[in-house]
Amino acid sequence: MAKQAFFSLSLLLVFLFQCTTTSGQPAPAPKLPAVAPAGPATPGPPDVAKILQKIGGFTILIRLLKSTGVSDQLRGQLNDSNIRFTLFAANDNAFANLKAGTLNSLNNEEKVRLVQFHILPTYYTLQNFQTVSNPLRTQAGDNKPGDYPLNVTSMGNQVNISTGLVNATVSGTLYSNFQLAIYQVDKVLLPLDLFVQKVPSPAPALAPAPAIIKPKPKPKKTPIAASPKTSTTTATPTVVNSGADSLATHGILVPIGVAVFIAALSL
Repeated sequence: MAKQAFFSLSLLLVFLFQCTTTSGQPAPAPKLPAVAPAGPATPGPPDVAKILQKIGGFTILIRLLKSTGVSDQLRGQLNDSNIRFTLFAANDNAFANLKAGTLNSLNNEEKVRLVQFHILPTYYTLQNFQTVSNPLRTQAGDNKPGDYPLNVTSMGNQVNISTGLVNATVSGTLYSNFQLAIYQVDKVLLPLDLFVQKVPSPAPALAPAPAIIKPKPKPKKTPIAASPKTSTTTATPTVVNSGADSLATHGILVPIGVAVFIAALSL
């Protein structure tokens, strides 16, 4: 009996100790509902300046893209998935090979044109260049001869570009997706319109002035010599052919019948 009583007392003490220990601890904080992890951020349109900056070696081109506003313009247009571009990117070595003062000779508008001349408003793969129709249209202008002509020829994997002033070669693909293709070129593409002095067109020939017809001088009037005065008394000729005539000469008026009769008597 004593053992059972001791065992029961031990259980009671353990129970009381457990209750005391549990009541002294702070209640656990309620569990918050689990938060779903955020999905991946939707990528925006390609940023040409950031792409070139990540590749490296295009400091001058990046500066031109930003200072002219072309970089922001491209990014804004690429928001529309139906708009696509191809960019020919010249690295810093290509710009260093330009004649000293080439860029400084351009005003702000001409720098915009220079950058736009490196951009085609169409997406081209390297294989597409084998079937293009030259000259290609650029962002700087249309494809009319003498404006901003850009001719691209392709043989195998080699793509050559001619501006009429510069012959360049595509040396590699820097970036390509369904909207934007960026190809590295070994020379800066210089358009004729900016770097060749235009010869002013000759002025249209003036029509010959009409010949001035001088009026013929009027002949001088020669004064007519006054005729000598004649007597106002005119001698009356004497007619002796017939008596009737004689009567008429002297102013004698006779009837016709009488005149005939007198003429018969005179015979």
